[in-house]
Amino acid sequence: MRQKFYLDTAIWRDYYEDRSDNSKQLGKLALRFLIKIIKENSLILFSDLIVRELMAKYSKEEIIDILAIFHNLNLLVKVPISQEQANEAADLHKEKGIPFGDALHAILSRDNKAVMVTRDKHFKRLINIAGFKKPEDLL
Repeated sequence: MRQKFYLDTAIWRDYYEDRSDNSKQLGKLALRFLIKIIKENSLILFSDLIVRELMAKYSKEEIIDILAIFHNLNLLVKVPISQEQANEAADLHKEKGIPFGDALHAILSRDNKAVMVTRDKHFKRLINIAGFKKPEDLL
């Protein structure tokens, strides 16, 4: 069975913008991880939520460009969002004081048996929903 990964929006941005922080070249780490996905023929899951979050920063054409290589290699799988998942995310948002989107990403990762790839500290509060890894943890 092919390994599945659900990438947080920030990982896509790290890759596309070649971002870095004070101590790490985040874009290069994201790129190395994505190359590993290609080499291992793993799957990248994404949702309408990822697209909506990317649309806050990029045009539709740029988003198509970001995802194109993975789509063309048949490594990209769009997962639906159910009303039940949205309701659970809303409950987690209220209970744990985390962004609704982060809760929904974690639920989508769990329900699709994918590894959640993120750097977002909010996911530490969601460890019982979905374990998470940073790109460099998976290299």
